[in-house]
Amino acid sequence: MDDTHSSPVESADDQTPDPYAPIRGEVRLAGFRRVSHGLYMRTRDDTDEHTEFVRDLQGWLLVLPPGAAFTHVTGARLRGWKLPQLPEQVPIFAAIRGDISRPRRPGLICSRLVHPSTRGECHGLPVDSAEEILLRACRDLGVLDVVIMLDAARRAGDLDDRRMEELIATRRPGVRQLRRAYELSDALAESAGETVLRLFHRMCDVTVQPQVDLHDGSGAFLGRADLLVTGTHLVHEYDGAGHRDGGQHRSDLRRERALAGAGYDRRGFTLDDLLNKPTTVMHEIDRALDRRHDQRRIRRWRALVDDSLYAEAGRERVMNRWRRQASIDWSATA
Repeated sequence: MDDTHSSPVESADDQTPDPYAPIRGEVRLAGFRRVSHGLYMRTRDDTDEHTEFVRDLQGWLLVLPPGAAFTHVTGARLRGWKLPQLPEQVPIFAAIRGDISRPRRPGLICSRLVHPSTRGECHGLPVDSAEEILLRACRDLGVLDVVIMLDAARRAGDLDDRRMEELIATRRPGVRQLRRAYELSDALAESAGETVLRLFHRMCDVTVQPQVDLHDGSGAFLGRADLLVTGTHLVHEYDGAGHRDGGQHRSDLRRERALAGAGYDRRGFTLDDLLNKPTTVMHEIDRALDRRHDQRRIRRWRALVDDSLYAEAGRERVMNRWRRQASIDWSATA
């Protein structure tokens, strides 16, 4: 182990240094993993993915200047928000204040805070305000991606509507994208898939009510619908991977029979349906609503998807931007 030092993290008794604290320097010993150039972490087999993510950020703090805060999708993940379909390898995003030179490391993108903002803390780590996190994400991601983050932020109670209104009234870079995403957001969405399904209906001019409690004729509670098409008994729901589990599938079938007995028509949609078979889905909805098919609706939806991380073109656009900003050596980025 050459030229190394650990962070000052200490154990619960505040006296013994934490043996799992991140190390800045070159480590050539077994039992350590590389976070980035000159940043190492002792490996552990008793933690989950989120805990390891937090540990990595503790390591990144060793190369960030005082007052820095994690932002963009890094800050969103730290806050526990639902996120869009991110690439396998994503940079670490941090915001810094003042005239301090920005650290340059493979896999790290630093932006400079030039406007007042309130820094918070999550898991003992500095994190940007929810509004600033979203604004910075808007400079890279598509509207669909940001709406997913906005829905999660609103559901978590992290978003201050007054501060958001003040922010979208400015002319800062990314505000136009943020304004549109904010108008499309809803605090009731429980998953990224539900957000995608709701936006599909919005682009296709189908008015829906999210998270509606359903009852039978005697008033017995049948369940909560992801989306209820306004003025109808059509229940549209997102069927994610969890719905294919044996126990969940049996429960879903019982619920579906109960809904049908009460006059509701429940239809489940997968992400593949919405992304790869949208015309088929819209024809199905058009027939159910007895309305004419309008190809302009599907073009609006495709434009929204194509600019997002859910489409190859959108992913390539974002990845190229991140490569330029971070000079990322993807083969060596943790």
